[in-house]
Amino acid sequence: MDLSVEMKKKTAPPPAALPAAERRETERSETERSEGERSGAAGKAGADLVAVPRPNPEVVAKPRRRTFTAEYKQRILQEADAARFSGAIGALLRRESLYSSHLVTWRRERDAGILEALTPQKRGPKSKRHPLEEENQKLRRQNERLTEELRKAEIVIDVQKKVAALLGRPILTPDPEENS
Repeated sequence: MDLSVEMKKKTAPPPAALPAAERRETERSETERSEGERSGAAGKAGADLVAVPRPNPEVVAKPRRRTFTAEYKQRILQEADAARFSGAIGALLRRESLYSSHLVTWRRERDAGILEALTPQKRGPKSKRHPLEEENQKLRRQNERLTEELRKAEIVIDVQKKVAALLGRPILTPDPEENS
């Protein structure tokens, strides 16, 4: 290669250091070009329009937190403990897409003898209500609903009795004492 070409490349300032007017059109970024230059009509009216970036229309799925079973954690810890060569643990972490902090936390839990701690826990604030109270509330709501249905059914039966009496066909109600 020619030595003079290499010297020009080394001594020439980078394109960003030149004023926008001195740069060639191909070197200007998309935001520095006017709307007309981007659309191909470079010689229109000479007014530079400010390019407004459009938001990304792609809908990104909501990320889900990974949960690991106790068996998986124990298997990974055994593999990590059995790793003898340098870089073997890093290869394990890359292969399983884990972080070294996972190993540290899981080892602490294992050393504390907490097998339950290795099982995934439900995140978030714990419920302050007692399960028996919840069942009690559920049964009360069900009782209220059934009482209301019974009241409505009795109203319908009373209306049917009155209509039957008006039509001359009275409905006989059995005596509850006779059935016993």
